[in-house]
Amino acid sequence: MTLGDEFRTRNFSIYGQWTGVLCVFLCFALGVANIFAPILRIPFSIVCLCCSFIIIFIEVPFLLRICPTSSKFDDFIRRFASNYMRALIYILMSAVQWVSLVSGASSLIAAAVFLLFAAVFYLLAGLKHQEFISSKTLGGQGIAQMIV
Repeated sequence: MTLGDEFRTRNFSIYGQWTGVLCVFLCFALGVANIFAPILRIPFSIVCLCCSFIIIFIEVPFLLRICPTSSKFDDFIRRFASNYMRALIYILMSAVQWVSLVSGASSLIAAAVFLLFAAVFYLLAGLKHQEFISSKTLGGQGIAQMIV
């Protein structure tokens, strides 16, 4: 199944997963860019930076197999296997970035918006009773089985 075929399935979990991958790059870049901001914004940029690393392990499942991580971290990441749990973590991450507005308007708003988009996609997949499908391009069923 190619990437185009995955998008044509109209499964919102695929859209959520690819939006999540976009959030990895966005959160990393904006976290680094805002770390040299006013003192009140620095904690939010650090959280944004940490979110990028959490998201990459959530969205790219084969990284848990090739990266040396602790069993506690693996168990934490495996909690987000369903659409509803992924929607919850994205909503929480988005909410933290929305709260960053307390320190003034910044580019962290972009991270908040895209994290919210990912949450909405996963929530729609859950509400439509769509099974969570991991993209084979990002290490879904195909690549993860080849590594074992």
